[in-house]
Amino acid sequence: MLRSKWIAGLVVATVCHLAFAGNGETEAAVAGVETHSDENAFLMLRDAVRQDDLAKVQFYAAQIGSGPFTPYVDYYRLKVRLKDASNEEIRDFLTRYAGSAIADRLRNDWLLDLGHSGDWLNFDEQYAQFVLKDDFQLKCYALQSRLVKGQNVAAEARVLLINPSVYGEAGSSLVAALAQRGQFDAEELWTQLRLAGEFKAAGPARRIAPLLNLSESRVAQAIDLPALALARGVGSGRADHEMYLMAAGRMARINVKLGVLALNRALPNLSVQEQALGWSNIALAASYTLAPETAAYWLKAKGAPLSLDAHQWKTRIALRSGNWQEVKDDIEAMPPPLRAEPTWLYWLGRALPRAAGPGAPAAAPEEAAQLFERIADQTNFYGQLAAEELGRQVTIPPPGPPIAPAEIEPIAANPGFQRALRFFGMRLRLEGTREWNWQLRGLSEREHLAAAEFARQNNILDRMVSTSERTRTEVDFSQRYPAPHHDIMHLTTQTLGLDQAWVYGLIRQESRFVMDAQSHVGASGLMQVMPSTGRYVAKKIGLSDFVEDMLSDVRINILLGANYMNMVLGGFDGSQVLATAAYNAGPGRSRSWRASLTGPMEGAVFAESIPFAETRQYVKNVMSNATYYAAIFEKKPQSLKARLGFVVPKGNLAPAQDMGGAPLSEDQ
Repeated sequence: MLRSKWIAGLVVATVCHLAFAGNGETEAAVAGVETHSDENAFLMLRDAVRQDDLAKVQFYAAQIGSGPFTPYVDYYRLKVRLKDASNEEIRDFLTRYAGSAIADRLRNDWLLDLGHSGDWLNFDEQYAQFVLKDDFQLKCYALQSRLVKGQNVAAEARVLLINPSVYGEAGSSLVAALAQRGQFDAEELWTQLRLAGEFKAAGPARRIAPLLNLSESRVAQAIDLPALALARGVGSGRADHEMYLMAAGRMARINVKLGVLALNRALPNLSVQEQALGWSNIALAASYTLAPETAAYWLKAKGAPLSLDAHQWKTRIALRSGNWQEVKDDIEAMPPPLRAEPTWLYWLGRALPRAAGPGAPAAAPEEAAQLFERIADQTNFYGQLAAEELGRQVTIPPPGPPIAPAEIEPIAANPGFQRALRFFGMRLRLEGTREWNWQLRGLSEREHLAAAEFARQNNILDRMVSTSERTRTEVDFSQRYPAPHHDIMHLTTQTLGLDQAWVYGLIRQESRFVMDAQSHVGASGLMQVMPSTGRYVAKKIGLSDFVEDMLSDVRINILLGANYMNMVLGGFDGSQVLATAAYNAGPGRSRSWRASLTGPMEGAVFAESIPFAETRQYVKNVMSNATYYAAIFEKKPQSLKARLGFVVPKGNLAPAQDMGGAPLSEDQ
């Protein structure tokens, strides 16, 4: 009762204040209330759409006044009943909001329905107007539409259909349509089925099975229950053998030795080509564990058809073995688009002068230099390494003329950028990023830098970084590599004796400086500290009053994150490569990858052969970032190659970096 009276009194006092305040003050206060109300209603509206609750959608939509949210309100009203809406109603929305991000979003939604229903006439009309064209399902439907018209799309489909785990209905339908129209023969279907096994995609595999006159349940069993499939025996005929080899590969993902045992048992009944295929399945599984026998398995797999992932792992294992001739041969055997990626251009350049056998002439230095030149201007891991191979260390390019206020004014006045800021303020990063990126289309490089500066002014640092990164001829590294909270960071890293450039390099990768960033697994803040890690580190450093909410405080987040980096670094004898991998994937995994070493390994080779794709890219990005930050802080050229150093087995300290750091507890 007392609390109710207190709240009532507060309301009365507020109303009285508004009534007797000056007109301008009253209007501002009311506007603030209305803005807050609109934002709350919008958030509730968004949740109602996710729940597919039409009544709530209509209710909350009616609470929002006209303003910057109007296009989204109308979108949500239509989206929740899109399947029942008439084409005319949808076209009316697209006309009213033509040229906007939300119109392209609705067109995406509608195209998915049109493709699913096979309404190719309307699909083609709308797909021609679809701007982003970044939806995998729609790319599959677009090929299917052309297929219906008698066009040959097999080559384009092969490039697109490389990961069955993301096929969905559209990808599987495209495979079936290609088979039915004779553009995918049985060999193509077997390739697709093997890919489904490789990616553990039982759903797409079931869709392919009838096209090859196979049992859907048996195909699914080979993928999901390989032990049962292997118990059937190798059988006779191609279908039986393919199912057995798929099951052996899946078993090897669980336990490599069991997969090898199953394959060896079947070898007498398999053709030479089938044996090679079986060994390629084993070799790929062994590659993910960095097992010492992996190179021998790949040797036995010679002649087997390889997926894109298999091509790359075959090459990585050759790199780890120091077999430069094999590295060269493997890269040259890759499909051209894969071979042209910076990763493999760099390693081919490294391999060429080292690959010549006894008595054979070495490749001319110009051949390798030409490969390095193709990527040396790229501001990424392999661009930096390629530049170093050409004798150019990592430096910071001089910025162009500073952005003038007059250049920022049209950005600030743009309704789309304004709407993006509102979304960011509401912590709706998906909507904010969509609106922001949409407005960048068609801007000049100078305008990109102005937009990045506008983002800096509004403390949206992730948009500043990503926007500035789009420029090529005029660059501003103060936008690309910001160093916020420098006073806190400097004191913390100086106290710990920790490399400040490395810490900033990690933050840039972890959160892009979004202080309220939250990962799907619960990591928080600039340094994406997990609650359990926060508690552990807080206890170690004597922060006795730690609670999880403290991770949102920038000082505490940096304090705990930096201390954890220091602990991990000490646990890996000062190797930033190992410590960075541990920060992302956990110290236990990093220790196991280190344990696979038989001697010192070049840091770049180790990074490229990390088994987790996310961690592999994470380590490369952090180390690249750190090198740029060091160049900024120290104001002198840097070497990424020197920073990577060598990764060595535990107990072998030469020639790893000696960066200091506290030892890491074995349970972390």
